Amino acid sequence: MLLVRRARNGGHRLKDHDLSGPQKFHSEPVPRVGGLGILIGVLAALLVMLLRHPDIAAKAALLLLCAAPAFASGLTEDLTKTQSPQRRLFFTALSAGLAVVAVDGVIARTDVPGLDWVVSFPICAAALTIFMVAGLANSVNIIDGFNGLASMCCVLMLISIGYVAFHVGDALVLALSVAGAGAVLGFFVWNFPAGLIFLGDGGAYFLGFYVAELAILLLHRNPSVSPMFPVLACIYPLFETAFSIYRRVMLRKLPAGMPDGIHLHSLIYRRIMRWAVGRQSRRSQTRRNSMTSPYLWLLCMMAVLPAMLFWDNTPMLLACIGGFSLTYVTLYWRIVRFKVPRWMITKR
Repeated sequence: MLLVRRARNGGHRLKDHDLSGPQKFHSEPVPRVGGLGILIGVLAALLVMLLRHPDIAAKAALLLLCAAPAFASGLTEDLTKTQSPQRRLFFTALSAGLAVVAVDGVIARTDVPGLDWVVSFPICAAALTIFMVAGLANSVNIIDGFNGLASMCCVLMLISIGYVAFHVGDALVLALSVAGAGAVLGFFVWNFPAGLIFLGDGGAYFLGFYVAELAILLLHRNPSVSPMFPVLACIYPLFETAFSIYRRVMLRKLPAGMPDGIHLHSLIYRRIMRWAVGRQSRRSQTRRNSMTSPYLWLLCMMAVLPAMLFWDNTPMLLACIGGFSLTYVTLYWRIVRFKVPRWMITKR
C-alpha cells in the first residue's frame, strides 16, 4: 500500500515506463517493486517464528539470507534497468549455492535410473540443485506477464508444498509455506485486478527461489515424499520455459533467451479473448489484462491438485506429468493455429 501511494505521489524510479516490449501489456507506468512488500511480509513472519518457534527460526533466517543475492539483483534491475538476464541468473544461482551449504537445500534423490547415481556425488547434486532453482526462478519471471498470474500460481504451489509438509510433520517447511502464501496474497490484492503494482524482477526471482528451495527442503528432509512431487507441483512455469526454449531454438532458429510475445499466456490474451482489441481506455485494457490470468490459474491447478493427491506415489506423479505436458502442447498448438475450443472463447 505504501509503495503504491509513493508511486502515485511522484515515485518515478519505482515505475516501469517501458510499455513497448513484446511482453508488456499494461497501459500506463506502474510501480514494479511489489517483491519488496512480499519480502517484508515473509520477514514479519520470521519475527513471529523467532518468538514462538525459535527451534525452526534459525534455519528459516538462513534461507532468507541466502535469497538476498537473487532478490537484490532483481530489485536493482527494477530500479535501474542495468542488470542483464545473465547477471540475474548468476546471482540466483549464487543464492541456490549458498542454500546448498547453509540449509542443506540439495537434491539428493530423483527416482530416475542413472540420475540417482549421478546425484550420489555431492558436487553433482549441488550442480543439479543450482540448475533447478535458477531455472524455476527464471520460469516465474517468464510467466509474470499479466495481473495476478505469477503471484497466484506461486500461492498455489506454496499451498501444495505446505499441504504435504503438514502431512509429513515438517514444521519448518509448513511455516515458511504459509508465510510465503500469506505475503504473496497481501501483494495480490493490489495487483489483481487493478494492476496497481507489479512483482518486478525482484519479486519474481525471490518467489521462484523461495518456492524451489521449500520444495527441495521438503524432499530432502522427508524420504516419504516422492521426488516427482516438486516437479509436478511446479510444472507449469517449468514446462512453459522448456517449451519456449524448444520453440525458439528448434523451430524459429533464434537465441534461447530472446524475448517474444507468443508464450501461452500471450496467445490466450490475443486469440482467446475476442475483445483483446477494443477500447483503449486504461480501465478496458486493465480488465482485458486481468481476465487472462484465470485461464492459466486453471492450468496450474491441473498440476497442483494431483500433486497434492499423489505426493508419495511416483508412478502416478509421472503419469500426471505426462498428462500435463500433453495437455499443454495440445492447447498451445490449437490456439496458435486458431482452432480454439468454443468454450474457451470470451466474447466482448
